[in-house]
Amino acid sequence: MDISKLKIWIITEGIAGTENQCIGVAEALGADADIKRISLNFPWNILSPPLLYSFSWSFRPTLSPPWPDLVIAAGRKSIAASHYIKRQSQGKTMTVQLQDPRISPAHFDLVAVPHHDRLRGDNVIVTDGAPNRISQAHLETAKEEFRHLFEKLPSPRIAVLIGGNSKAYNMTDKVCSEIVRTLRAVRGSDKAGLMITTSRRTGEKYTQQIRDAMLTTDTYFWNGEGINPYMGMLAWADTIFVTNDSVSMMSDAATTGKPIYLLPLQAKTTLKTSSRLKTFQDHLWDSGACAEYSGTLEKWTYIPFQDSARVADTILSRLQYRMNGKTAQKIS
Repeated sequence: MDISKLKIWIITEGIAGTENQCIGVAEALGADADIKRISLNFPWNILSPPLLYSFSWSFRPTLSPPWPDLVIAAGRKSIAASHYIKRQSQGKTMTVQLQDPRISPAHFDLVAVPHHDRLRGDNVIVTDGAPNRISQAHLETAKEEFRHLFEKLPSPRIAVLIGGNSKAYNMTDKVCSEIVRTLRAVRGSDKAGLMITTSRRTGEKYTQQIRDAMLTTDTYFWNGEGINPYMGMLAWADTIFVTNDSVSMMSDAATTGKPIYLLPLQAKTTLKTSSRLKTFQDHLWDSGACAEYSGTLEKWTYIPFQDSARVADTILSRLQYRMNGKTAQKIS
């Protein structure tokens, strides 16, 4: 099957992290895709589930035929459009939903959820973490692209990925101080070069505190300007330190196959999301990707996450069945 001849749409609500999951799967397919960013119209934007209102007037912009062969969608707002396309194409469009849609997976041809989500079904594929755009080819390209930033840093080079406040975790004064203490220990005992990036969720206060405490000639701190060197950091890293609040960042780190140390934030233990993230963190430990930092960097290997490739392989298999006029087999 020539995947390049297929018409593929990516449908999301435009959130970068969610959209990158879809793009990662499309790239693993080796295919180009048109990105459609969807917004729900009132009152459908406050109604749930949106499947009940999957009509052309429930979302914008308007989508029209010719319908694609494949839709890769993610995010709550994408559900109405994905289901609308499936109905309008009379089932000819294969619909793939990433993340738990919070409705029956039977409404889609394939649903992919991470290990820590409970959704299961005959057409549900369970990934280790979140699909992403991390691949050996992208890492090699990024290593050359950002060579001028990281080549002269001391070795070993450590990528430090810092998140912040979320539904499950808080960045606090105590947490920030502990992160600085750990990073100073790494830089001191292992003579490491640090490549640090924060996020909007870190907040200006804590971003500034970490920058002021860590910024020296042996540390690169991305200031948020210009091209984001995130992929370059992962490419040049020998080891990765990542805060435990983001499944996406932890999944990215585990996809590289490089040793990971988690930097814990303050958990909001009363929220169910905390237990879901704890389940994912346990899976990360069980996979052999993580170790506890005890004052000295260690080296170890594990099988890298390959979530985008796994979803892509399942899509290809199902597309082949459809082309042959067969019913897709149950996912094992």
